[in-house]
Amino acid sequence: MKPVKIGICGLGTVGSGTFNVLARNRRDINARAGCEIVVAQIGARRDNPACDTGATPVSRDIFDVVDNPEIDVIVELIGGTDVARELVLKAIAKGKHVVTANKALIAEHGNEIFLKAKENNVTVAFEAAVAGGIPIIKAIREGLAANRIEWLAGIINGTGNFILSEMRDKGREFADVLREAQALGYAEADPTFDVEGIDAAHKLVILASLAFGMPLQFDKVFTEGIGKIEPQDVGYAEELGYRIKHLGIARRNDRNGVTGIELRVHPTLIPARRLIANVDGVMNAVLVQGDAVGPTLYYGAGAGAEPTASAVVADIVDVARTLTANPEHRVPHLGFQPGNLNDLEILPIEAVETAYYLRMLALDQPGVLSRVAQIFSEAGISIEALIQKEPAEGQQHVPVIILTSRVVERQLLDAVQAVEALASIEGQVTRIRMESLGK
Repeated sequence: MKPVKIGICGLGTVGSGTFNVLARNRRDINARAGCEIVVAQIGARRDNPACDTGATPVSRDIFDVVDNPEIDVIVELIGGTDVARELVLKAIAKGKHVVTANKALIAEHGNEIFLKAKENNVTVAFEAAVAGGIPIIKAIREGLAANRIEWLAGIINGTGNFILSEMRDKGREFADVLREAQALGYAEADPTFDVEGIDAAHKLVILASLAFGMPLQFDKVFTEGIGKIEPQDVGYAEELGYRIKHLGIARRNDRNGVTGIELRVHPTLIPARRLIANVDGVMNAVLVQGDAVGPTLYYGAGAGAEPTASAVVADIVDVARTLTANPEHRVPHLGFQPGNLNDLEILPIEAVETAYYLRMLALDQPGVLSRVAQIFSEAGISIEALIQKEPAEGQQHVPVIILTSRVVERQLLDAVQAVEALASIEGQVTRIRMESLGK
């Protein structure tokens, strides 16, 4: 088989890592691919001192790489969505295969990109778009193909996980840990994508589409950040046997014979005994529940030059192996044949059913808690656990922590609103969703 020539667009952290891994592990990679893989050209606005490109031609215009007729596979590692989309669509139109680590591009424009790829008989591979070096896309799309996926839950943003881990281990405030995360390079100067759940939402919608065989629908993912989590909530969760993680959750929800899908990213209390609850720092993990296999957990580095490059190069090898295959025999982009994708309803967050952690400041006098309990009882909400703390010196209000049974969110919000209206309750009630992550 003739050499497969690739063009790398972008020589930042992941681009340089990809070039270095290809060079260092060349013999094993070629042996696995069954052919020689050659980096024939690089497109990068500037050189990267972490990467010695040697005699490989480097163009300052990434579109020169797409226009090179010798290139078989374009590796898009520039990030963003506008230029990346233009680059990828142009590559597809020229009959070139594409490998990308760009989760935003796939989540927001994947439906269009996959359609164009099918029309042009090329492959778009995107393993590195979710959870860095963890081969979660291949696991769901191929390894779990026999299963009806019931739900998945993932720690899929290392920045948020680092912040919550530090808050738990050292009792630090959110803002303080965020500054450290920025200093360490874990968080950007503008951390919005990480701490508000947008980055995780991009990844979740990709995983959900693979799990449930439906088109990508990023605009329907519910997202809630971690900026309002306080050290006292982290401490109370520990006291109750839980840990707070920023999870992306996708769940098949069958009600009255109609299947809806929950797509949500938010802080979540999960039992401390769960393996995923013990994933700390910047590491990622995804828990997948299949009807045949049961729960499976995938753990590893979710970012970084070489962990992400590991997934990029694996995709390059996969593409190289299938260059001579009939396009109809390739693994479909979203695991299901395009004509068999499901038109499933995405449930609004108000229709989601889950348990809740509630924290409120209540006046320290007889009858207050009984009135709160009455409101929840009248709303059909069971209280599973209740903790009342001692009042601080000179304070008339005490922290009260309640764990509820599973309840539809709209029902819970109405009850919380009634509790907040009581004269004996000061301020707003803090609400954090809870998941057992069991069957």
